[in-house]
Amino acid sequence: MILAIDIGNTHMVLGCLNEKNETVMRVQMTTDRQQTAHEYAAGIRQVLQMEKMQEKASFDGSVLSSVVPEVTDVVAEAVQILIGKRPLVLGQGVKTGLALDMNGLSADQIAGDLLATAVAAVHDYPLPAVIIDIGTATTMTVVSGEGVYLGGVILPGPGTSLQALVKDTSLLPAVDFSKPDRAIAKDTVNAMRAGIVYGSAGAIDGILDRFEEELGVFPTILATGGMGRILAPFCRHRITVDDSLLLKGLGIIWDKNKEPAKTVSAQTMV
Repeated sequence: MILAIDIGNTHMVLGCLNEKNETVMRVQMTTDRQQTAHEYAAGIRQVLQMEKMQEKASFDGSVLSSVVPEVTDVVAEAVQILIGKRPLVLGQGVKTGLALDMNGLSADQIAGDLLATAVAAVHDYPLPAVIIDIGTATTMTVVSGEGVYLGGVILPGPGTSLQALVKDTSLLPAVDFSKPDRAIAKDTVNAMRAGIVYGSAGAIDGILDRFEEELGVFPTILATGGMGRILAPFCRHRITVDDSLLLKGLGIIWDKNKEPAKTVSAQTMV
């Protein structure tokens, strides 16, 4: 069993992967820049116990990607406290098996979550592919038909856009991110929802159109991330939602870099 963690700006995704690289547990935890390693260790252990993983799982290792540098080492230390060894942290020297066409950029200069989802797309889906990760920021990454990482775009996520709208306008209320009644809204709350939902979906559709023009073919389109399942149905393109794409990519990368090690049972966690 592999413990896989992706640290995002707002949430961290925690998952357990079996020997077939299947996700047997996937949960979200808040990314807290103030917590200590022992506090994170206690929180992760509590989640594993809640999901009854401590009786089922033995961890052969762990893998970690992060876009929050100040939290990376803290969570890595927490994992070491839990399973007795430091996780593989995506970055310099980590093998991904993914070729890059990024104007000379190396793999350690690209966010680990983008690489991991691209690796999983190459492994599991027809190419070329576009991976849409909808979270605090929305990223749209392109992998060529030959499995080469070509790059992509970054734009504000729906939640980030909504927060900015409320913050900078005195009369607009805070609203939840949910389905609007209709595009031509009849009240302020639904007008905000319609603007965020259809605006975000429209932005994604517009960028996908341009990707298709540059690629010259219609790619496989995948969505993941905290809001992927919510927003994908509002897009006009056919999008496959894969909530575990990132975790599966981390599992593949761990397998490419693993070293023989003694298995540590989760029952020994402190």
